[in-house]
Amino acid sequence: MILTLLSSAGEFTQFSDLGLSPDIFTIGGFSLKWYSMAYLAGILIGYWYLTKLIAQPGAPMAQRHADDFILYATLGIIVGGRLGYIFFYQPEILQNPVDILKLWEGGMSLHGGTLGVILAIWFMARRNSLSFLRICDYIACVIPFGLFFGRLANFVNGELWGRVTDVPWAIIFDTTGGGAQPRHPSQLYEAGLEGLLMFAIMAFLFWKTGARYKPGLLFGTAALIYGFSRFFVEYFRQPDAHLTEFAQNTGLSMGQWLTVPMILIGLVLVFTALRRTPASKDMVTG
Repeated sequence: MILTLLSSAGEFTQFSDLGLSPDIFTIGGFSLKWYSMAYLAGILIGYWYLTKLIAQPGAPMAQRHADDFILYATLGIIVGGRLGYIFFYQPEILQNPVDILKLWEGGMSLHGGTLGVILAIWFMARRNSLSFLRICDYIACVIPFGLFFGRLANFVNGELWGRVTDVPWAIIFDTTGGGAQPRHPSQLYEAGLEGLLMFAIMAFLFWKTGARYKPGLLFGTAALIYGFSRFFVEYFRQPDAHLTEFAQNTGLSMGQWLTVPMILIGLVLVFTALRRTPASKDMVTG
């Protein structure tokens, strides 16, 4: 729908004409950013959906575990996402440690946040003697919310734009560093694939099949969907400036190379899950 609206004008859309801003409002020196709200929306809606999932027979955890997990996951996303961004993208921030806390200035890493959530799951599972893999299956079903809102926030920020193109729905990111050339709105492609498509497939598998009783199947499926989606979109997404030469030399972008182990792990999880004995349909409350 968004792409249709963008292409209806008959000429390339200027990002500045969309009236979008990274800030929702500003009071004094404080600005509430859409990116922050995207994280919050992903966490809250994800928690709400998780409560619906664990209310079904065969859940690997009880409501009290979900209540605890929301705190662990929030910390994992914020701490992991921030540290991942600093270590992988802007290590110079460490020269002034106070800047680490300036989350309102942006700078979060998806890979760091993912690792933070996985560590949160491991901690909760170990603390409560629960199945780590089965909890990962359930959390995988709520991940699309965060990915969807996060990619929309990337678009609102006018960041992570795509490669130069002449498709009718191309956008000229004139005020956010994209220059005067029309580019793919690759953020919206990712929102559709990593968010909407992944949610639809995961919801079907959870609600219409017995996938949730096969430890690792949902988690592996999510890894495959994200891995293949990201690999595909990287053909339309502009590589980071400092990694352009790397992509030219290797034939694949850094983002594509990073999806390879994710796809392999997903394949292993899916194939081993299909060979496992299904989990008990009795709710785990330990």
